[in-house]
Amino acid sequence: MTKTLLMTAALLGLSAASAQKATLEFWTISLAPLFNDEMNRLAAAFEKANPDTDVKWVDVPATAIEQKLLAAVAAGRPPAVVNLSSDMTVKMVQQGALEPMTLSDAQKKLYFASPLSTFTFDNKVYGTPWYWAPKVVAYNTDIFKKAGLDASKPPLTIQTMIAAAKQIKDKTGMYGFMPNINGTGLLYLFQEAGLPILSNDKSKAVFNSDKHIQLLQTYIDLYKKDYIPEDTLRRGYVGATELYSAGKLAMLITGPQFILRVANDNKAVYDLTKVAPYPINIAGNVIHTPLMGMVVPKGVKDKALAQQLALFLTNDANQLAFSKVTQTTFPSTVKASGDKYFKAGGTNATDQGRLVSSKELKKAKDLTLIYPDASKLNKVFKDNVEAAMLGQKTAKAALDDIVKAWNASL
Repeated sequence: MTKTLLMTAALLGLSAASAQKATLEFWTISLAPLFNDEMNRLAAAFEKANPDTDVKWVDVPATAIEQKLLAAVAAGRPPAVVNLSSDMTVKMVQQGALEPMTLSDAQKKLYFASPLSTFTFDNKVYGTPWYWAPKVVAYNTDIFKKAGLDASKPPLTIQTMIAAAKQIKDKTGMYGFMPNINGTGLLYLFQEAGLPILSNDKSKAVFNSDKHIQLLQTYIDLYKKDYIPEDTLRRGYVGATELYSAGKLAMLITGPQFILRVANDNKAVYDLTKVAPYPINIAGNVIHTPLMGMVVPKGVKDKALAQQLALFLTNDANQLAFSKVTQTTFPSTVKASGDKYFKAGGTNATDQGRLVSSKELKKAKDLTLIYPDASKLNKVFKDNVEAAMLGQKTAKAALDDIVKAWNASL
């Protein structure tokens, strides 16, 4: 055989080998550029363990992930695995965009029961739990001092946090905090306050009682009297993080992983930051802690291989490695969560956030609810709460209207 023929044969062989490789794409939410190295490490590690695969990581903004996933499923070209939050997963399951997984009892036991149940619908598992982190409060010690507050004694309840926020605004002109009331955030605040959303049999919405109305009225009054920023309803935690990083917000309610963003955005503010536990509502004593998971979209070419990738990304070793890279998130697997890393404190805000959060895990619970027509009902909720906040409806009328619309669907 001539040299040319040998080279041609070799190239054809390489081409055939390449063609036989399965290409697996996995999507994450807003992890670039901070965690590029870790995501690329995971892709390379899976390829090494599975030589017949090419793994491609794609990072998608949180605001675009749902629409992008639905479009990919509709086009018949879905990625193998997608990182979704628990509330996004509910919506995708209801729209028929996800494949149920087939996990053995041993695989299920890798995860804590509560996180796994969050991704279980009608006794079918639709996602492997990934990371979560109880909220904490990062606070600017300099603003506290200017407001006449003791920076060594941050507020430990929602009630005292609101009082501190008022004092900060009155004394400094800066805002004390941005509460998580945008979108459906108030649904979680109700539950944190020990107030129910649905009846026991889940057949009726019940969040228009006097106590629910009173809680909503508390935030309406804060908004009306300019104790919380005007863009609270539109920008949520993104706006809060930007305002805090600019040194114009005293307290940032956040997952501890976002404290790193403050460090990157403004080191001077980061150096003034201390971290306190998320202020509980005395009546509820629970912290809504949203879970992230890995799901398999409808229509994947090789469901078994996609599920293998989801399990790999969320196994004990990789969850622990991811936590050490983020420095602030916690695994949903039993073994990794017991690692001594999570109990080590430190002097900077990132280390403080991890230690504070680790102590709050016992109060952590993903309070995401499952109900039909979630997208439609959530919009009704959001629109009416905004109308109440803007003075277009009373708190009672807004909640009555939401409950009436919800019950028509439930």
